[in-house]
Amino acid sequence: MHLRRLPHPLTASKKWVEFEGRAHVRKLWNGRANLLELKLNGPACHIEGLSLRLYNPESGRWSVYFATSGDGTLGTPGGSSMAVANSSIRILRGKTIDVHFVFSDVTENSFDGEQSFSADSDKNWETNWIEDFSRATP
Repeated sequence: MHLRRLPHPLTASKKWVEFEGRAHVRKLWNGRANLLELKLNGPACHIEGLSLRLYNPESGRWSVYFATSGDGTLGTPGGSSMAVANSSIRILRGKTIDVHFVFSDVTENSFDGEQSFSADSDKNWETNWIEDFSRATP
């Protein structure tokens, strides 16, 4: 996994940090859920994260929950879908923001993901997380 992350989103910061590492994804419930565990190393820190993704067949949307080993708390779910952005709401530094996450270029061996935040009711979006996954060869 390769990750580019904006550590201080919605602060006008333009400093991106890059990470490399491994992610292990386990399919659950016949593909209607999955659990991702990741371990990434960057220039100044190590990230251990866990993502739980749940598919809602009524809405056709995925909910994405994320936690790091640093806080051990699953956050409010971010809405997403395959190749199409959907919005959800989260709290960031005490403010309500809109979030969307898009999975794209999904193949049997790779996929990309991109997360963006909006603090002004969807008028302006700031991308803050760009991930590229590829299947490791044994």
